[in-house]
Amino acid sequence: MLNRRAALAALAGTASLALTVSACGEESEGSTRSRSEGGTVGIAMPTRSSERWLTDGKSVVESLRSKGYKTKLVYGDDDPKAQLSQIEALVAQGVDALIIAAIDAKSLNGVLQRAADADILVISYDRLILGTGNVDYYVSFDNEMVGRQEAGHIIEKLGLAKGKGPFNIELFAGSPDDNNTKYFFNGSMDLLQPYLDSKQLVVPSGQTRMSQLTTPRWDGPTAQKRMSDLLTGWYADRKVDAVLSPYDGISRGVLSALESQGYGSAGKPFPVVTGQDAELPSVRSIIAGRQSQTVFKDVRELADAAAWMVDDILKGRVTRINDRYNYNNGVKAVPAYLLEPQSIDKTNYEVLVKDGYYTAKELK
Repeated sequence: MLNRRAALAALAGTASLALTVSACGEESEGSTRSRSEGGTVGIAMPTRSSERWLTDGKSVVESLRSKGYKTKLVYGDDDPKAQLSQIEALVAQGVDALIIAAIDAKSLNGVLQRAADADILVISYDRLILGTGNVDYYVSFDNEMVGRQEAGHIIEKLGLAKGKGPFNIELFAGSPDDNNTKYFFNGSMDLLQPYLDSKQLVVPSGQTRMSQLTTPRWDGPTAQKRMSDLLTGWYADRKVDAVLSPYDGISRGVLSALESQGYGSAGKPFPVVTGQDAELPSVRSIIAGRQSQTVFKDVRELADAAAWMVDDILKGRVTRINDRYNYNNGVKAVPAYLLEPQSIDKTNYEVLVKDGYYTAKELK
């Protein structure tokens, strides 16, 4: 019998392969491996330093266990070599599937070849794994939409669409080794670039290329230092009106730097500062009038998507995808299932309580 990957490749190469569209998205070919009972799934998460990834890990485990699977959850603690060793161990232990949120998107080619040789299903979780054909599926949020929601908030709060300006803005981007960084940044710049071109938005530092803006490991203290340097170098006689930040941890670092320079007072209010992941400290910051916005990605839904995808494939069923072509990892377009994020600010943060993501007590 052909193994799962060979069977999928053979199906994809035949003219008779038929994919249907359902209410939940395009269906994708199933696996030749069929199990009546759950197996064991290895889950590799990037770090325990972010509240978001702790929630992801717990949610993936709960979703898989509810479907009868055993789980092995590991955290790489922002060390690509440690994560590589962890995944190697999971492959050696003979797991049936791997769900991987990569620390370094380009460092896993060798271990994923070993996973392919062992016929282990590989799902790239939230961060697309690059440079290998041995990734079966990708589950994430619409990452360009995340960037557009951050930029849209800046446009709305500054009144740019009404012709107001000019305003001073500084730009931050995510980790250079995270493939999502370019999607967040490109989504934001699609909306902001016309206002930069018209000079309604001005970047006093002149730092507008993504290579100048990245924040290794999404690190808040690194972002705080860069923001402090920007303030010292470019804002002696001007004020910051907005900061495009792609992630709440970066936003908190930016806000700390701003506060140290006197922002947050009645005469010098905080600029518009965006974010992502609706982390509890940042939601509290939004309620308190510090951070202006975050993008909520309900990782419980993302965990469910990864779990039902594993269950479908291991049991030989077709699985849902809604993007077949747009997430090319340099070797192939990885079939993807994308969820929709939601912009959160002071006007609608209660949705996080309504949806059961936080309690009202936690937000006080």
